[in-house]
Amino acid sequence: MTIHSIRKICCIGAGYVGGPTMAVIADRCPEIQVQVVDLNESRIAAWNDPDFSKLPVYEPGLDVVVSRARGRNLHFSTEVDAAIADADMVFISVNTPTKTKGLGAGQASDLRWVEACARQVAQCAQGHTIVVEKSTLPVRTAVAIKTILEAAHPQVADASSSTSFSVLSNPEFLAEGTAIDDLESPDRVLIGGADQEAIEALAAVYGHWVPGEKILRTNLWSSELSKLTANAFLAQRISSINSVAALCEVTGADVREVAKAIGTDSRIGSKFLQAGPGFGGSCFQKDILNLVYLSHHFGLPEVADYWQSVVSLNTWQQHRISRLVVQKLFGTVTGKRVTLLGFAFKADTNDTREAPAIRIARDLLEEGAQLAIYDPKVESEQIARDLNLPASSAPAAQAGPTRAALSGEGTWWPSNSVDEAVSGSDAVLILTEWNQFRELDWTTLASLMRQPAWVFDARAVVDPVRVAEAGLMLWRVGDGDA
Repeated sequence: MTIHSIRKICCIGAGYVGGPTMAVIADRCPEIQVQVVDLNESRIAAWNDPDFSKLPVYEPGLDVVVSRARGRNLHFSTEVDAAIADADMVFISVNTPTKTKGLGAGQASDLRWVEACARQVAQCAQGHTIVVEKSTLPVRTAVAIKTILEAAHPQVADASSSTSFSVLSNPEFLAEGTAIDDLESPDRVLIGGADQEAIEALAAVYGHWVPGEKILRTNLWSSELSKLTANAFLAQRISSINSVAALCEVTGADVREVAKAIGTDSRIGSKFLQAGPGFGGSCFQKDILNLVYLSHHFGLPEVADYWQSVVSLNTWQQHRISRLVVQKLFGTVTGKRVTLLGFAFKADTNDTREAPAIRIARDLLEEGAQLAIYDPKVESEQIARDLNLPASSAPAAQAGPTRAALSGEGTWWPSNSVDEAVSGSDAVLILTEWNQFRELDWTTLASLMRQPAWVFDARAVVDPVRVAEAGLMLWRVGDGDA
């Protein structure tokens, strides 16, 4: 079997997956030229910024990897057509959000960008091109891609002069915040396809640093479905432990003790058993809803209902936390200042897609709360977009609620530090598990707050003893009154 020699790679999409993945491939394969292309000029400019702290994706270690490879064999450009024409292998790594209207709205993935990429590849590719699905896609999406490619370039008698394609599925299994570690030391690399030469060509790329036994080969449909299923199973564990956390709070049990007890069972394991405000990010909810849609489509309503319940419980957990804040603050947060510490969906990323903080903040704003929001990596402009509400000016910390605040209109403003965010607050709500929130000086912070004051720890990162010694009342997710 002849293995295609990969000399040039093009990746369409310079986002959270495409950028870091290609950076690691370029770093580990210096003989391969890697071109990352995107129509978003500002995003490409950020990838090319001389200041590596300004990369559009915050990911620990990413700046180091990019600095080694950029300009050598890693390039970022808006010249999509030229990059496709020059490539032996094209990765499609574009966004596949949940549809908001039309057939499958609220469940099915919007594949317009994937289709657009396939058509652009069909138009621009030369010779034999291996097309790799990197985006998370519903099972059997490859059929549409292959149909588009083949329709544009039907096979002719003189095969040597024709343009031809192989389609592979190579889903990502990255966790934001640890993406570089996940790419450099993956649990597995999954490659699905029917063309064995193409499969081995991609396997050879990963083989520069991934042990052979960790490179799994499947058919196309198994690969596509494996990605959806992996995310669904992880999200299921989060919803399961959050349901147990609620039960712990009313029975006197401690969810961390329960999680440890069941996590030591080798059949269960300890990962993804941390109670919190629910899952977020770009994949979990979207992929589960895809499973729901596919299950309905193929006549499996009971399967659809099962997976829908995972999403429903996640939403319930977030509403539960916001209701709990209102109840503890004497039944109203109108005019009260509440500090949100953390807005990203998890620590070590600036990604806010489907972040629990969004739904919780909206609930509190609807109740008339005045929100001071601090996150070390999320820009205020992103928060404004997520909340669909422009920022207000921060009122004087010790002024108390203004007449406008007491009118019931919720507002928010960004803060530059924890101290600034907490000053004058009636409550602090921790929504992202940033390490700096684990070591806060609660005695000092308590002196800045309006008493009586609460700490709502949705991530279980604070020391309850320190909070109590500071004279603050505490709710921690999954803590029951013994």
